[in-house]
Amino acid sequence: MEIIKPGTDFNFVGKMKTAFFISLALIITGILSLIIHGGPNLGIDFAGGTLVQIKFQEPTTVNDIRDTLKTINLGNSTIQQFGYRNNNEFLIKTEKSSSGLKGLSDKIEEALATAYPEGAFEIRRVEVVGPKVGADLRQKGMLAMIYAMVGILIYITWRFEFRYAVGAIIALAHDVIITVGVFSLLNKEFTLPIIAALLTIIGYSLNDTIVVYDRIRENSKSIKRQGLEQIVNSSINQTLSRTILTSGTTLLVVGALFFLGGAVIHDFAFALLVGIIIGTYSSIFIASPTILAWESINSSKKKRKR
Repeated sequence: MEIIKPGTDFNFVGKMKTAFFISLALIITGILSLIIHGGPNLGIDFAGGTLVQIKFQEPTTVNDIRDTLKTINLGNSTIQQFGYRNNNEFLIKTEKSSSGLKGLSDKIEEALATAYPEGAFEIRRVEVVGPKVGADLRQKGMLAMIYAMVGILIYITWRFEFRYAVGAIIALAHDVIITVGVFSLLNKEFTLPIIAALLTIIGYSLNDTIVVYDRIRENSKSIKRQGLEQIVNSSINQTLSRTILTSGTTLLVVGALFFLGGAVIHDFAFALLVGIIIGTYSSIFIASPTILAWESINSSKKKRKR
């Protein structure tokens, strides 16, 4: 099945500078957001602490819950709505772990019982993560992404050339930075499932990039009379139908998870939605044109030596 007719010749390479400035603007915006917020909004997984999820039968507000819980002194805590607005579920997060605040769920239940009738609420989940465990998980999550990048660099250098590997790594770093930036702009929590989503995005984006690279390598051998710029542009156009079909079907599945999967995997699915869109964009406008930029830099160096 081909959505794009053979012989189509969109000038993707000609839009390289425009794409560069769009990507730069997105990256700078994300970095500024991270600086303003003092880094990503770390969830309990990484920051450590205690999380309690409560389901109310009737509509209530964050302020009402906070006023009710003043008597138990939760310290530096946050109360926020969980999932969709009409499901009346709330998350209570505090930096204190079980060692600092024993029986937190029981104390919360007792405090709420004084303001809400019996059966008006239900404690659905209690999670406790110590600060040392949180720091360890944070470190291992970062190392997982670094190891993935290094492995990809080695693999693509072996399968193609070093210039291809550089293009792939730049595109993958581009995807991760923009996705993290979007999470910072929306003040969404950065948790272990988000690390899993980022690793999934890396794998998905790499797959798209390798398909285009394979076609560039094939065309470089069979159409030697054409310049590299034309070969890259032709290769992107030739794989465009496959890229649209793959990304489109994947977005349908992830979109179903996002809208129908429930609040637990909502952020995970959102990260994948952003990553797939950005990853498809970077395979076309970042990874492949980087080869041209690399070739241009090398040509300039050779001319200077002469």
